[in-house]
Amino acid sequence: MYRVSATHGRNRSGFSLIELVIVVVIIGILAAIAIPRLSRGSAGAADSALSGDLAVLRKAIDLYAVEHNGSYPTFAAFTNQLIQYSDVAGAVSATKTATCIYGPYVRSIPVLKVGPTATRTNTIADGTTATIGAGTAGWFYNATSGTIQANLAAAQVDISGTAYNTY
Repeated sequence: MYRVSATHGRNRSGFSLIELVIVVVIIGILAAIAIPRLSRGSAGAADSALSGDLAVLRKAIDLYAVEHNGSYPTFAAFTNQLIQYSDVAGAVSATKTATCIYGPYVRSIPVLKVGPTATRTNTIADGTTATIGAGTAGWFYNATSGTIQANLAAAQVDISGTAYNTY
């Protein structure tokens, strides 16, 4: 005859308390490693975006100067001279004409993506008369030298401690 034991019908189900504690500890260790790395990632993305925007603007300014006999875009017409067509003297036109054959160099002036909310704009500060970091313009442009920087005070730094206005 076949004998049935008292424990034969019982199957072990679930986890023991020790197993659950081990899993929770492992998850805690992984979270302690991953969360700081993820939080630095968003700050690093904004820093990279600033570097990319400055590279695009600087190349556009340089190309404008090459096509306009060494003259940089003027402060007063900076945006229009970069986003519209222009002639050799710098006069602009929304459409390409017989004389306005140069450009456009960028589709739009990018918004500054770092720093205080007030400076996160695509406006331009006059680098020949203003002080960098003053006002609420996003970009600091010097029409004499053709240089452009983030219009932020030296205290505004990236995750490595480098001032944004030195990028």
